[in-house]
Amino acid sequence: MKNLSRLLRPRSVAVMGGGWAANVIEQCQRMGFDGQVWPVHPTRSTIGGLPAVPSLADLPAAPDATFIGVNRDATLQVVGELAAMGAGGAVAFASGWSETGAAAAQAQLVAAAGTMPVLGPNCYGIINYLDGALLWPDQHGGQRVDSGVAVISQSSNIAVNLTMQARALPLAYVACLGNAAQVGLAELGRALLQDPRVTALGLYVEGITDAPALAALAQEAAARGKGIVAIKSGRTEASRAAAASHTAALAGDSVASSAFLHQAGIAEVETPAELLETLKILHAHGPGLGQRLCSLSCSGGEAGMIADLAARHRLDFPPPGTDSAARLSEALGPMVTISNPLDYHTFIWGDGARIEAVFSEMLSGYDAGLFVIDPPRPDRCDPSSFTPALDAIAAAGVNTGKPAFAVASLPENFDEALARSMAARGVVVLMGAETALTALAAAQTPPAATGWAPWPAPPARDVHMLDEAAAKTRLAQAGIAVPRGVAAPDLPALARAAHALTPPLALKGLGFAHKSEAGAVRLNLTTLEGQPEIPGALGYLAEEMIPGALAELILGVRRDPVYGATLTLGFGGTAAELLGDTVTLVLPVTPTEITAALRRLRLWPLLDGYRGRPRADVDAVVQAAMKLQDMLAQDPALEEVEINPLLVRESGAMAADAVIWEAVP
Repeated sequence: MKNLSRLLRPRSVAVMGGGWAANVIEQCQRMGFDGQVWPVHPTRSTIGGLPAVPSLADLPAAPDATFIGVNRDATLQVVGELAAMGAGGAVAFASGWSETGAAAAQAQLVAAAGTMPVLGPNCYGIINYLDGALLWPDQHGGQRVDSGVAVISQSSNIAVNLTMQARALPLAYVACLGNAAQVGLAELGRALLQDPRVTALGLYVEGITDAPALAALAQEAAARGKGIVAIKSGRTEASRAAAASHTAALAGDSVASSAFLHQAGIAEVETPAELLETLKILHAHGPGLGQRLCSLSCSGGEAGMIADLAARHRLDFPPPGTDSAARLSEALGPMVTISNPLDYHTFIWGDGARIEAVFSEMLSGYDAGLFVIDPPRPDRCDPSSFTPALDAIAAAGVNTGKPAFAVASLPENFDEALARSMAARGVVVLMGAETALTALAAAQTPPAATGWAPWPAPPARDVHMLDEAAAKTRLAQAGIAVPRGVAAPDLPALARAAHALTPPLALKGLGFAHKSEAGAVRLNLTTLEGQPEIPGALGYLAEEMIPGALAELILGVRRDPVYGATLTLGFGGTAAELLGDTVTLVLPVTPTEITAALRRLRLWPLLDGYRGRPRADVDAVVQAAMKLQDMLAQDPALEEVEINPLLVRESGAMAADAVIWEAVP
């Protein structure tokens, strides 16, 4: 592993180039960097008001960090020189590498760097707000802090935008990866989290190239009591056979990435605002926010808004306990209905002692509390009447030892200076009700199971499809129940072989990935005599129909080019994509995780005895899924196995249709 400490926390910074180098010098000076800054330029005597030396050899020592603001070809030479002289690391700013097809040049850069860490190329750089050290050629909106969160972005523009936030979030580091030719996401994240002044990590990710490394980073972060939240943008490009199966269509790249992040214990959000608000929670309270929440506001409209948003995000706002409800009723009077979310009205507004007592009493029975409050804008109004309520929020947090969040219904309704002052008192101000509820849900993301990591990503390879008869033979060998059936190359031979089967029968043409769509399935037949040929069939399969099915599920495992392998399960049959009621997990998984995933399905009640229906044998579904996982683990040639439908009965489950793709020998 490369040592990134000198690059991230330098005492000496070399800058190379013209205007870009001058910008870096300016940003270091504006941020109060008290280390050495050494401009290097072959013809100019000064850059940014500092004396320049003509070459790296003329520097007084090997620099801890270097901003390389020269063209691509010159960058190759500079990186080699820096590595040879024992420099601590560099930012390669120039573009024109693998992002433009010049993969060979990028490989030369990596070779020239050796063990010296290089961010980029095609990289904006890094800002250290803790020590005032910037290898950053542009404006930014941050300021010096003593501790705070680190943010890594694969987009330089997104990184710049995040520094401009006015949400009272202390930023400790902002770093860009560029092409990540040598230093990757997980390696940089690990180096940042090793700084004890860093409290949490935010990621803007366009592509994940090493999922096991990122999972290991999440494990290390959890061990340090630090949370990670990510935006996963874009789509991977290596989704092989995306149209070949229902499983591939349902478990697309974004679905697989969300599954991976959740199982790795990394909170996922969709917007920069949600990223920042979640980071505020993780900064103040760490990962694993408690599940039981309360909400207080002085308006029924605000209480209703929070209740609606809570339902959307599946957040738990249980009612107060009996004793607490009685004390709240006594404090608020008979006209206030005690509930959660609580509309406490305005009877106690302005009475600091009573507000504090109510806020503390309510919060004491929960893991965390939301206090909806939108102070008047200070440039046009007098917000002083809100001071008792703000003081009470802070006091409630202190009195109970529970997280107390001030929530502004609109993000612009909480002044940044006021939000900073509340943060100093232990109150995180969440800006925007919708964003706040999203952030709270994200902050509840559970940690990964200890030691969990996805399987290694497989190499790309050519695959071919087994017909249903061969696929079901493989399933039966793995211990998955299949119907009694016979196969034959033509219908007359099939009719003769099928005399041992008990009608009603299903007749299927072999060689189709999607038989129903191809018209290659005929059901409820009493005999096969006189059946016409199925156009395009490469053979035939006859099976006994399966009685007593309570549900049709889809169950599929497939290799994934980024996350190793996935399991998709849900309601299937011919309407699998239409229903879209599936859950995807990244392998490996446990029976408990599969059961929990089934419970997340919208149609789960149909399996669980909805309105007096018989309960389906969910254990049989779980065991079938575990056997599919075992098949993929034990046979490297297998690429994908799909059962659709798996017919689930009161007792047992049977694969009514199946297809397997495996590597071409």
